[in-house]
Amino acid sequence: MEKGRIIFLNGVTSAGKTSIVEALQEREDVFFYVVANDLFQEMVGEKYLRENYWKYLSEVIIMMYHTAKLYSDMGKNVLIDGILVEREEITPHYQQLTEILKHNPLDVVEVYCPLDICRKRNILRGDRAENQSDEQHELMAKNIAYSLRVDTSLHNAAECADMIIRNLF
Repeated sequence: MEKGRIIFLNGVTSAGKTSIVEALQEREDVFFYVVANDLFQEMVGEKYLRENYWKYLSEVIIMMYHTAKLYSDMGKNVLIDGILVEREEITPHYQQLTEILKHNPLDVVEVYCPLDICRKRNILRGDRAENQSDEQHELMAKNIAYSLRVDTSLHNAAECADMIIRNLF
């Protein structure tokens, strides 16, 4: 059985990852299952996240990658909506991702948006701290081998989805 493609949308909060996921899921030419940091974080009780956020989040993120691998191994395409951060609890994060998925077709897409625009989007959302994107940017893993970069300040989610399909499929 041919393995499904795994597309990791990597970017800070409010960069536009989830909007691109939604645009990709609207397409009729390629079907994706979705795993996301936010969805897997909900698997951990609030009590535990308050006690030791990064410990529990790092564990569930690694489980998310194994879930994506399982779907891919079953021939299913997968979108990962997340952010590759380097924190003590998960370092080396990017290397762990690539090790878990070394036998699967993985493409990491940089979802870029200038931080000043992310700050404005955070305020409009109302469920994020204004500077949350800046904080995540400081934690982002370096030296990632990106397959593609999309800029959500220049292109809407549907245009970014088109770029992803055109360039990676």
